[in-house]
Amino acid sequence: MGGSKCFRSNSNATAQSSSLQTFSLPSPIPQWPQGQGFASGLVNLGEIQVSKVTRFEFIWSSSDMVDTKKGLTFYRPVGVPDSFQILGHYCQPNDKPLRGFVLVARKVETADIDNQDKLPPLKNPLDFKLVWNENAGSMEISGVYFWLPEPPEGYKALGYLVTTKPGKPLLNEMWCVRTDLTYKCEPYRQILTVGSRIPEFSFQVWSLRPCDRGMVGKGVCVGTFFCSSGWTMREEVPVACLKNQNPASQAMPNLQQIHALIKHYGPTIFFHPQEIYLPSSVEWFFSNGALLYTKGVSEGERIDACGSSLPCGGTNDGQFWIDLPTDDKKDFVKRGDLKSAKLYVHVKPAVGGTFTDIAMWVFCPFNGPATLKIGIKDIPLSKIGEHVGDWEHFTLRISNFSGELYSIYFSQHSGGEWVDPCDLEYIEGNKAIVYSSKCGHASYPHPGTYIQGSSKLGIGIRNDAARSNWYVDSSIHYELVAAEYLEKDVTEPQWLQFMREWGPKIVYDSKTELDKVINALPGILKYPVKNLFNKFPVELYGEEGPTGPKEKNNWIEDERW
Repeated sequence: MGGSKCFRSNSNATAQSSSLQTFSLPSPIPQWPQGQGFASGLVNLGEIQVSKVTRFEFIWSSSDMVDTKKGLTFYRPVGVPDSFQILGHYCQPNDKPLRGFVLVARKVETADIDNQDKLPPLKNPLDFKLVWNENAGSMEISGVYFWLPEPPEGYKALGYLVTTKPGKPLLNEMWCVRTDLTYKCEPYRQILTVGSRIPEFSFQVWSLRPCDRGMVGKGVCVGTFFCSSGWTMREEVPVACLKNQNPASQAMPNLQQIHALIKHYGPTIFFHPQEIYLPSSVEWFFSNGALLYTKGVSEGERIDACGSSLPCGGTNDGQFWIDLPTDDKKDFVKRGDLKSAKLYVHVKPAVGGTFTDIAMWVFCPFNGPATLKIGIKDIPLSKIGEHVGDWEHFTLRISNFSGELYSIYFSQHSGGEWVDPCDLEYIEGNKAIVYSSKCGHASYPHPGTYIQGSSKLGIGIRNDAARSNWYVDSSIHYELVAAEYLEKDVTEPQWLQFMREWGPKIVYDSKTELDKVINALPGILKYPVKNLFNKFPVELYGEEGPTGPKEKNNWIEDERW
């Protein structure tokens, strides 16, 4: 297209056509240790091989119709490697630097006799269906056309094409993938809505994600988008994602590469300057008098430093739990030991093995009480929020195509958020900063006061995060405790197999504490505050001790994104 300009997501060029600046990490990515297929630029999915394209050619932007920062720009991938085929176009909001990707694919040449009778893995579409144009009912969209490929029988489309001319695209501009090599995907975030308030006369654009995303999930994100007029959540999405049918984890990092990734990207976690309950190592916690209790037995038993006396496996059946020492060391242990603290690392495949998730867990012997914020007033909640044995984490998501940091997940009590690298703070090179909230130890990307509750009503639990002289550098102080895909290369510590609670089940009468708070409020606030408390996890009330990392849903499943 005449007048187009190409951009690369790891350069510092300015995308003049779309007013977007491309993003790059603060420091260059190092040469990773050699071995297997990690950071080779290619991932073998079985019958097809995919490569990640990060260079784009501007097509069209909605910034002329809506607020520039809320606009959306569409791109065509360029610099596609020889023999690879385009599966769809790319788009992203204008309020972030250009940093996306789309996958391109080619057939894997194989002598496998079993594949000789199969249809080819890639085929051109039979036709293109016009999804939306300037005459479709909205004066806000002009000079652009959105096309959905019509795949041959037995094939699926994986994306859309965008043009600025009314003529249909050429059939060889895009390829479809055989159905058994694809997986169901779903709309994730609605990133553009223009036109009438009536769904049938409006136009929406959504980002896409695989429906199957956990550690054993096979769905592979292509990086394309879904667009439609009048689509509802009850309807099936007409495009798919890819499926990784390769049983080998060839694109995952080996042991040496894992350590190199942690050394290069490991964040520094800062604790609040007024934090009382700091982290420690699990070994320190056990060595300083932590006790194992058995249901029906009044006295606890000392736990050895490596946790070999803990019952392993099974489920959280309530038969065992861990508690603080009962002697004069109780208050001492509650405060933790920063010198011994380290991050416990779980490495696992993500998004069909095209990404690596490095989940970094921090342990605190004690979680402090919460503070309720109502408008400008803060109400300390004495014991509400206290519990023994606090496990929190953050997760680095690394691209297996290049070894580049793609995103960081900040776990925040019962939820969390994915944050792009362009929105992170860095302390050294490509090492991000993680701020741990006062008393509750939730993770945040920036200092400040975060409210867990209703921002509209101005009611919620305070989470205060700030930098201090108390920190742990996870690039140095860490222990690799699990990487299931490496099988015998990583030995899990015995305490990781403790599937019960790391704190006593009953700490105090939470209902009495809650009633005191609620009854002291003006009548107009009693119901919303009570409703807010009901939405918080039971650990906030001290009714149950938290379980260890392996009992958390995100150990196997994906983080929320």
